[in-house]
Amino acid sequence: MSKSSRRKLVLLTIACIASSVAISACGGGGDSTSDSTAVATDSVDTTVAEAIPTFPLLGTELTDASVMARPALAAKIDNHPAARPQVGLNSADIVFEENVEKLTRFAAVFHSVGSDPVGPLRSGRTQDIDILGSFNKPLFAWSGGNSKVTNAINKSDIVNVGWSASKGKGGYGRDSSRKAPHNLMARTTDLWKLAPEGSSAPPAQFIYRGASDAIPTTATPVVGAKVSMDNVPVYWGWDATKGLFMRSSLNARRVLEPHNAITGETEEQIGAHNVVVLYVKYAPSPADPNSPEAQTIGAGVGYVLTNGSLIEVAWDRSDRLLPFTLKDSTGTVVRMTPGRTWVLLARDKKFAAVGAGVDPKTVDWPK
Repeated sequence: MSKSSRRKLVLLTIACIASSVAISACGGGGDSTSDSTAVATDSVDTTVAEAIPTFPLLGTELTDASVMARPALAAKIDNHPAARPQVGLNSADIVFEENVEKLTRFAAVFHSVGSDPVGPLRSGRTQDIDILGSFNKPLFAWSGGNSKVTNAINKSDIVNVGWSASKGKGGYGRDSSRKAPHNLMARTTDLWKLAPEGSSAPPAQFIYRGASDAIPTTATPVVGAKVSMDNVPVYWGWDATKGLFMRSSLNARRVLEPHNAITGETEEQIGAHNVVVLYVKYAPSPADPNSPEAQTIGAGVGYVLTNGSLIEVAWDRSDRLLPFTLKDSTGTVVRMTPGRTWVLLARDKKFAAVGAGVDPKTVDWPK
């Protein structure tokens, strides 16, 4: 099927779904002539769907309308050196990197596509409740946690489909080629089957640039940026050929090496169309005073790396059910490049840009 034919099919499918939902909503009684509910039932006018529908967490053209019937799925992925290469990170629509105890972990959010398997999976943290709140009751795949963390997650609107809660389902199992505890895997295909009745797709988390939208005047060209997470120094280097920022990190010998992940049968370097670095405060978790908890409700500053450029931003988030709002120095909401986005929840002043024409080796790692 040609791209044009596929687009027409997706548009028609969405129009039919929308029409069916509206008709169903009108059938429950009330004033059927109300402007807010009246629907013509003898035809479907596909011309109203002129805007190209997109995957909500990517901003790219929606090529599979069936995914809109499933919720977001967040997998808590290990970032210990023994957990690399992780599986599925390059398939996630959005990935949050959060500081934990002297390392980082990833909350990888899947919706447009899945990963069979995905992992290695590790324990969750209370900070995940706020971080993931804006994804409309996402499924949460994890290895488990202490009783206080588990109780907090179970009381939240996040849907626990973890190793214990899934009761043998979810495709969980140990990868014999890896050492425990860095070897617990699951399957997104099986995890999505655990979604409660009535689950629905996540809302968009960012606004994306259209084909005619230019990079804002507040953007400056860069070749990359260095970010010091807790004991995980990360470099995101711009690859103009791929149109991606590629992730590398310092190993135990303080040598910069590509950070790879497995997608299907292929091991490849992690890349993202957008990298968002937000300065957040960390406080002791109420479930464990030794565990840092990112404070993601409030306001702060940060940076957006997109399309080979850097934009300084102010972030704001008044409620855990809302996504981050990112505005540049003119007060304009920053538009992302359609595609995958990584969000690094960094401590204050842990970001260093590498400007155009600058050798990254001459830029110190933030301390």
